[in-house]
Amino acid sequence: MEAFLVSTGVVALAEIGDKTQLLAFLLAAKFRKPGPIILGILIATIANHGFAGAVGTLVTVWLGPEILRWVLGLSFIAMAGWILVPDKIDDGAAQLARYGVFGTTLIAFFLAEMGDKTQIATVALAAQFHAFFQVVAGTTLGMMLANVPAVLLGDRIAGRVPVKLVHSVAAAIFAALGVATLLGAGRQFGF
Repeated sequence: MEAFLVSTGVVALAEIGDKTQLLAFLLAAKFRKPGPIILGILIATIANHGFAGAVGTLVTVWLGPEILRWVLGLSFIAMAGWILVPDKIDDGAAQLARYGVFGTTLIAFFLAEMGDKTQIATVALAAQFHAFFQVVAGTTLGMMLANVPAVLLGDRIAGRVPVKLVHSVAAAIFAALGVATLLGAGRQFGF
């Protein structure tokens, strides 16, 4: 349960102001059809984070416990810094309208999430917790918690969310996870 809750909270916070959330705002404004947009986000996130979770699970097999502890600890600390860097959306991701609302959302979200903060966080969380399904379910829920309101409420909430504060909280959580990992948290998992 811890893996699910931590994954949900960290990704929901990290997603605020992220390029995929900006993409959700953009798609909602462009198409004004929340149902297919939300479904596209969900399926793209499950596919993307499923892949990331699998990579995180494999990393635990490839690396020894001591190396894994250092890689994870430093990765969480690096994520803390990365989260503080504001994201921007490029116009190319929104130029897929020929695939319809659902197809455009699915393709754009999947591609935008490749190498994104929340995908990298999913890899690290899956490696940290050794709980593929709980982590993928948690990170997917975190994405939906951040992006569904963006689709449904759009401009009404965009300016009211204190993005810097939310990013600071998410960065602090990642930094704490990193320090705890470096200090030996997770030894019950073999690292």
